[in-house]
Amino acid sequence: MSPDQIIQDWKRGVFHPVYWLEGDESYYIDKISDFAEKHILNESEASFNLTIFYGRDAKLDEVVNACKRYPMFAEKQVVILKEAQQMKDVEKLESYIETPLSSTIFIVAHKEKKIDGRSKLAKNLKQKSILLTTKKLYDNELPEWTSQMIKQKGLDIQTKALHMLVDHIGNDLQRLENEVDKIVVNLQGRKQITEDDIENFVGVSKEFNIFELQAVVGKRDIAASMRIINYFEANPKAAPIQLVLPTLYSFFSKLYIASSSNTRDEYSIAALLGLKGFFAKQYIQAMQYYSFSEIEQALILLHHYNLKSVGISKITETTDADLMKELVAKIILKD
Repeated sequence: MSPDQIIQDWKRGVFHPVYWLEGDESYYIDKISDFAEKHILNESEASFNLTIFYGRDAKLDEVVNACKRYPMFAEKQVVILKEAQQMKDVEKLESYIETPLSSTIFIVAHKEKKIDGRSKLAKNLKQKSILLTTKKLYDNELPEWTSQMIKQKGLDIQTKALHMLVDHIGNDLQRLENEVDKIVVNLQGRKQITEDDIENFVGVSKEFNIFELQAVVGKRDIAASMRIINYFEANPKAAPIQLVLPTLYSFFSKLYIASSSNTRDEYSIAALLGLKGFFAKQYIQAMQYYSFSEIEQALILLHHYNLKSVGISKITETTDADLMKELVAKIILKD
């Protein structure tokens, strides 16, 4: 069952006695827990029938006793155990989960990891609970996820603005949504998020960002590349090297795949790389500037400079900006 399905069930008044939320993507766990806390019970019911525990301080007998209570002046009670991964004897909850009380909605938010699948608790969870296991999205899934999240808010976003936002924030779903909500407040009734909105309200320059660096490196434009890196040097938080290198590596990895194919058709390249047509054009253009062997060399250089950026194979003290300039010059300039 998906996070949205769980919440839709709750809105329709369909409940199960136990919900176990686990995994390394806390966004969905928090979303479900917050909805349960604020919306399952009305205000008067919640004053008697909502109990919240935190794993670090929670004691097993107190949690179980709360779950075994009967609701007061309501049909259901809600018990939420947050940060359950910090509870020392959390696996002993299996005794309650084996025979839960039907009038209690028990929600366990177990972040960062999963319960050992070989344990008795795990077996009980599969049989007796709604078990949701969350996973981090892959980086190439972030644009589509962000686009859908924005559409659910009744808005649209320019393609370039979308990638400016995603490249700047990275794989942090809650922060992505928070930034979008911040933008929405400033749209003044407009329904489309633009590059200017990302620049004005998120603080990402529309001229000097990772997306633009990728584009000019793809065109072997050394002057423009150095201008952008100089901007990064003057604004260290704009694009740290730990963010730039993976982005360029991803770009040249996709370029490697595209160059290995027998097609230069925009739609075929888009399908091959899992991209929208707008971005497929960038790869088709880059293939005019880089030979297959030069793409291979760029990937080798990126790996080598990634090691340098973490202090491996770096003989002298060199700033991140200097490393970036040296790397990009080696990629762009032909011998």
